[in-house]
Amino acid sequence: MSNAMAWLLEDDADNPGVRCFTLTELLGRPASDPDVVAARRAVMERGPVPAILAAQDPAGFWEQPGAGYNPKYRSTVWSVIYLAQLGADPADPRVRAGGEYLLANAVAATGAFSADRTPSSYIHCLGGNLGAALLDLGFGGDERLMRALEVMARYVTGENVAPPGAKDAPLRYYAGTCGPGFRCGANDKLPCAWGAVKVLRALARVPEAWRTPAMRAALAATVDFLFSVDPATASYPAGYSDKPSTSWFKFGFPLFYVTDVLQIAEALAEAGYGSDPRLAATYDLILGKRDTESRWTMEYSYQGKTWADAEQKGKPSKWVTLRAMRVLKARGIAA
Repeated sequence: MSNAMAWLLEDDADNPGVRCFTLTELLGRPASDPDVVAARRAVMERGPVPAILAAQDPAGFWEQPGAGYNPKYRSTVWSVIYLAQLGADPADPRVRAGGEYLLANAVAATGAFSADRTPSSYIHCLGGNLGAALLDLGFGGDERLMRALEVMARYVTGENVAPPGAKDAPLRYYAGTCGPGFRCGANDKLPCAWGAVKVLRALARVPEAWRTPAMRAALAATVDFLFSVDPATASYPAGYSDKPSTSWFKFGFPLFYVTDVLQIAEALAEAGYGSDPRLAATYDLILGKRDTESRWTMEYSYQGKTWADAEQKGKPSKWVTLRAMRVLKARGIAA
């Protein structure tokens, strides 16, 4: 066993989820394994998850009722996304209540996820993040979630989606998500790769038997878009700059709408492309950030902005190391 693997398997009261994911995802232990059972219990008893759940209103929301996008990053949207990334137990009634609250209050009449329950506030990073989180938290098969994923897929492909001016159409583009292929008003109406990564993470989690034709088409289109440039360069369309955002090259945890190159690799690996030769330079970049003890540093964080910090920026990070080792495993590279 490598030193890095042993480090991730430590009994860490501050980050028990790392041990749980390491056992199940890196070592392939089943859910019934006694160590996995104990690790799952620890996630709910120690570290960030109980701190987040302690701040939850009995009605299921965080901070204030409603769609839950604001205030960042402690409201319902961000708390549920963070819980999923930390490995919270889907069977816990409080976790279930948070997901139910979102599905009841953060969905527009079109069926899409929404920052304020209006169709115009759908955006791909929000839809993808919530779709992935709710699938991880056990809501797969819920008709509200599946409808939201279907609408998300159609926004990607443009299938039966009218242009922004068609105000009487049942589903149309708006100023935010303004056209097919991830066109986004926040990116000067150019395709947004941050949104594409989040969409791919959600669609990759949908079991094959549940994928509709629109979901399959959107998944293929998303993969094509992410491979339209060398992912290691992150040279995707940038509407307000002639250079990629520096955030692409800072690996961190948790991940909200900001995305890094490591998450491009994660999403493509989850979709079955971990061994694709077009990711060669991306894996070189990832390996180049590894320290002499085979650990990765926290380069980007939301320290002090969420209900509970996972780790400190600028120090070796178990969460970032776990993320890197997940994709290296998909590539068949020993970490």
